[in-house]
Amino acid sequence: MLTGRRYRLSLTPEQAEQCELFGGICRSVWNTALEQRRECRRRGAWINYNEQATQLADAKTEHGWLKQAPSHVLQQTLMDLDRACRAHGTFRVRWRSGRRWSPSFRFPAGKQITVERLGRKWGRAKLPKLGWVRFRWSRALDGMVRSATVSRDGADWFVSFLVEDGATTPERHAAPNSGVGVDRGVATAVATSDGDLLDREFRTKGEAKRYRRLQQKLARQQRGSTNRKKALAKARRIKRRETDRRDDFCNQTAHQLATHNVLVAIEDLRTRNMTASAKGTTEEPGKRVAQKSGLNRSILDKGWHKLQLAVENVARYTGTKIVKVPAAYTSQTCSACRVVDPKSRESQARFRCTQCGHAEHADVNAAKNILAAGRAVSACGDLGNARSVKQEPAGNREEVPRRPALELIGTPHI
Repeated sequence: MLTGRRYRLSLTPEQAEQCELFGGICRSVWNTALEQRRECRRRGAWINYNEQATQLADAKTEHGWLKQAPSHVLQQTLMDLDRACRAHGTFRVRWRSGRRWSPSFRFPAGKQITVERLGRKWGRAKLPKLGWVRFRWSRALDGMVRSATVSRDGADWFVSFLVEDGATTPERHAAPNSGVGVDRGVATAVATSDGDLLDREFRTKGEAKRYRRLQQKLARQQRGSTNRKKALAKARRIKRRETDRRDDFCNQTAHQLATHNVLVAIEDLRTRNMTASAKGTTEEPGKRVAQKSGLNRSILDKGWHKLQLAVENVARYTGTKIVKVPAAYTSQTCSACRVVDPKSRESQARFRCTQCGHAEHADVNAAKNILAAGRAVSACGDLGNARSVKQEPAGNREEVPRRPALELIGTPHI
């Protein structure tokens, strides 16, 4: 199967300057082609990749600077734009800003890429129009290179190889009778139905203090100045360390979950929608904007979606089944008697059932409910937690604790 291998590059000043040039040309091609597509859509027409690729070849005769980048790199940029427009819509694809976008470009022809190992710590790759570039051999390649992507993250350059490793998804998991429910939270990043609470601080207090000072310094400095570039590089270095720690936590947690369990049940969370801004507009301003902004930062800091992607990636090699269940009422349902009552959630971390008195960590209790729903989905092929839309009039209803239909299904084991 296809997998990625990422290495830190050690470029010469000339190679780094050339990579900046290639990235700038790709950004210009992206923005120009995107504007052309939007203009066509405004007129009710449509332009595809083939037409734009032909026009790009003609533009090289008029604009010589386009020839400085490899042709297949620019063609790959147009392919990526075409795929993005088809998937998300022409007017929803974003521009690539010179200040916000980090240079990135891909060599799609794996046959033109040569990779060699120089020693225990170093390797090198031969890329079109860049020549031999050295990189840290942090892990074995273990496969045939299909493509290579060069990108800048902060002050450092990286190369990512798309590799065909020849592995296949196993038909049977090593632990066929196991399962785990995963509850993602803000106070604790991950809580499992086994009772494990997994969390990590991705930024130290010292780094947070330095980053805050750098932000204040950047706000006072003039754009384009040398001192501002130095301060920006320091801020990016802190953010990259934070991102690396978050990636490491998500990958290790995903490996632990998928390796030891044939079934991993998680909540079906729309993280992008959950972290949308509540600011609103001038005519209709939002409510509790500061609280929502803080919640958004906490959700993004814990890496909910990144953990889900990491689990799905590891599951390809272990044969683990990933089941997504609705998040409604998982934190209000008692995992022992299945009674739903908001009053059972005494605090953020404390759950005590008002019906049977079952007491447990609230996140662990929710993870057990997620596992029960996931097993019901796996066994029955249905969510198993839908409620009837028929209700009695409000005056005739008796206030009783709600019981999900999952109780009728039970918690069948795999």
